[in-house]
Amino acid sequence: MRQGSAPNFCPPVEEGVTLEFVDERGDAVTLEFLGLVLHGERRYGFFFPVSEDEPAGSSGEVVLLEVTELDEDGQPSAFELVEDEGVASEVYADFRQATKDLYDFAD
Repeated sequence: MRQGSAPNFCPPVEEGVTLEFVDERGDAVTLEFLGLVLHGERRYGFFFPVSEDEPAGSSGEVVLLEVTELDEDGQPSAFELVEDEGVASEVYADFRQATKDLYDFAD
């Protein structure tokens, strides 16, 4: 299991966990969960898009979603796309720092 290098990073319990979301057009999108970053009082999830043609990480794209609801066990149960570019930039910088030993980031 991969480990993050920051106290504000919560890696997935196991690698390869995927979640299916429905986008604004009604299309199903499968994303591999990379972990959560705690930023202030909020939680943000990081994901790689995956499909049969494109395995996780092949596109180089990372999707950032804010946790908007927790279930009875305190686990994320609902997410929303982060639209504030300032917040997204700050949280992505936290993610890059926490996972610098796990992923190669292009500048």
